[in-house]
Order: sequence, then structure tokens, then C-alpha cells
Amino acid sequence: MESPFWLWLSIALVAMLALVIYSIRWHRSPILAVDSDSDIGELMPSLSGLTLSTSVEGNTVDILENGHFYDVLVERMLAARKSVHFETFLWKPGKLADRLADAFMDRARAGVPVRILLDAQGSKKIEKDKVAFLREAGCQVKFFHKRSLYTIGVLNDRDHRKICILDGKEAFVGGHCITDDWLGDAEDGLHNSDVSVWLHGPIVHSIQGAFSENWAGETGELFVGDAYFPVLQKVGDISIHAAYVKPENSAPVVKILHHTVLCLAKKRLWIQNPYFIPKKEAIAAMGAAVKRGVDVRVLMPAASGSDSPTVQHAGHRHFETMLKLGVRLFEYPHTLLHQKVMTVDGCWSAVGSTNFDDRSFDTNDEITLGILDKDVAAKFDAIFEKYVARAREVKLEEWRKRGWLHKLHDNAAYLLNDVL
Repeated sequence: MESPFWLWLSIALVAMLALVIYSIRWHRSPILAVDSDSDIGELMPSLSGLTLSTSVEGNTVDILENGHFYDVLVERMLAARKSVHFETFLWKPGKLADRLADAFMDRARAGVPVRILLDAQGSKKIEKDKVAFLREAGCQVKFFHKRSLYTIGVLNDRDHRKICILDGKEAFVGGHCITDDWLGDAEDGLHNSDVSVWLHGPIVHSIQGAFSENWAGETGELFVGDAYFPVLQKVGDISIHAAYVKPENSAPVVKILHHTVLCLAKKRLWIQNPYFIPKKEAIAAMGAAVKRGVDVRVLMPAASGSDSPTVQHAGHRHFETMLKLGVRLFEYPHTLLHQKVMTVDGCWSAVGSTNFDDRSFDTNDEITLGILDKDVAAKFDAIFEKYVARAREVKLEEWRKRGWLHKLHDNAAYLLNDVL
């Protein structure tokens, strides 16, 4: 019996809709064949230009680890007098969420404009009464890409940024989420490790611009004036650029940035990332770096320490290839290492919300800062060394001998790598 005409028509329409949705975010991946004799420290104008940004001088950077980040964030938030802007992906009920909410409501009741942008998927567990209390106190609370017919084409696009801007004069950028797992000091399997930075100087305007991009997209509201974009003088000597734009028909700039620096490293390339699933072209670029004499190391959580073991198993798919190329891989089994940090040649660093996988590079809204400063790079390298001392280095011969069930798990998980 032949299938009804309407059934085939429905299938065709669904297939066409899927193609349209896919084409919304399709782009050509960058070819990793960047050739330069210059040191990365001389290439800030190039890196910022390629990522549709501008390198800004005159900043300070304070590195905040683990639960201590929230102590500083809440203290500074309660000192805000003109504006509080906050954007995050993951918000779950708990002590930390209550603490942040209390700070938001305190400022709103004091007459300070408070704008809170939460990803609708990552923050779906926030209590309805919590949102109501925040709004009753005067906070504006909005959700990024709520499920609706109007967002059907971008429902897979999530707002993965974690940023806060206070009075337009100071900003926080990093990987910290709003769940109790991020409290403490990564002392056990129940408390995550993470890194964020506290910024002062002209770069704060760029972070405010990143917040404005998605806030305006969800609300249509624009904000101007000294409460949001005050004149910012140079307060230090650190150059920074912010990568966050997703241009049409081109790779998102966080992908361009992460991939370009693989080709520029001359001495050292150390990566800390919780979800490390590089594509073949990135793996080849890391292998080429090793051939140039670059010390390439990657630190990531083991499956036993990850909050998503499937992601870690997907990453295992290319371990043997990377090990053959001379890339050193380290797995940390004790807890989730959530920091997204890269350092190059002891002078340039990347830090932000971006994972080293397709979801962050191709789909999510992310933000990564490129920082030119030897002291900042040294501090990030010290964090790497602190955790790698308790990590297990993956060795090629041992890896080849892993069991067939492990291999099956790795290959099955990799089939999902585009959506993990």
C-alpha cells in the first residue's frame, strides 16, 4: 500500500525546514595555515582585527579562582551605584543563587537599574517565585531564546556567556556558573574548579557592548550615558581585546581566535578546557606546532571528574592521533575543571566562556578575552601546574591497550559531538 500523499509532503516540509534552520548558522571553517614570523606579542592588532574587535590598552586584570570569585563579585555588586548588568548560562536553586538574588534585589531597591539576562535552557530550573521576587524588587529579568514559534530557527543557539558589568566601570568575565557546585575551592568531587577575571580600564566598554548585544536582541532596549558607558581612563598597562561576535557567513570569532593562535605559538601552548573535542584541522595545527618545537599540553577533566562523561568520551576519539603527533594530554579525575584558559609563549592568554568544541565554536554565544601580559600568563600557567600535578598523563602505548568497551563508548559518544 502506497503512503498517503500528505505523509510524503509532511516529510518533505520537515526536511526543508531542517535545511533552512541548518543554513542559518552554516559557515565555512577557517583554513589553519596561518604563516607568520612575528611573535604573538606583536600580533595583537591582527588577532583583534580578525575577530572584529580592537585591542585596548591601559587595563588591569585580577584572576579569581573557584568560590572566592563570588565573594568579590557580590562585594562589588553591593557597591554599585549606577547600574548592574549580569548575563549567564546556568542558574540552579541553592545557596549561591539566593546570595546573588539578594544582592540584585538590594541594588534594585536602592534605585540602581539591574538587568539580568539568563539563558532559557541553562537556567530553566530557576524558581518562578524567585523570578517574581526579583521583578517585584525592580530587577529586569529576561530569558535568552525562550521556546516559541519565533525562536524555532535558533533554539539550538544558547547564551553561554558569563559576564557582569558594574557602573560601566568594572567587569567580570569567565566560566563561573550560578550553582552550588561552584562554591568551595575544588577540594573534592562536589566542588568545581574555575577561573574568571576582574577587569578595570577601557576594555570594560567592550564587555558592556557584549551584554548590550544580547540584551537588545531580547528586549529591544538600548542604554546610553555615564551610568553605562562612562569615560574610562587608563588604569594599568595591559592590552586586551574581546572576541564575541558571530558574523553571518563566516566562522564565529571565538573559533577564529582559538584556531589562529594554534598556528602562531613558537614555544609553549598550554590549554585548560573542560570540554575538549577539537576538529581534525585543529589537531593538525597542534601537531604542526609540536614540529616547530612548541610544548603543547592540554589539561581537562577525566570522565570520572566531568559533569558530562559523554563529552569526555567523545573527546577520546582523537586522543591517539594527538598523542602520535606529540601533544601531551592530561586528565584530572578528582573534580570538574571548568576553566577555559589558553596561554601562548608565556605572554598571551585567552580566558572566557568558550569550550574547545563545536557547540561553543559554531553555535553558542560566547566571549573570550585575548590578554597580552606576561604576569597574567604566568598566573594562568601556575594554575595549570597546580592541577596537572594531580592529573594523569595519557601515554600512547597505554592508551592503545584500553578495552573494547571503552573504545566503543568513545566512538558512540563522538557521533553526538556536534550537539554535545
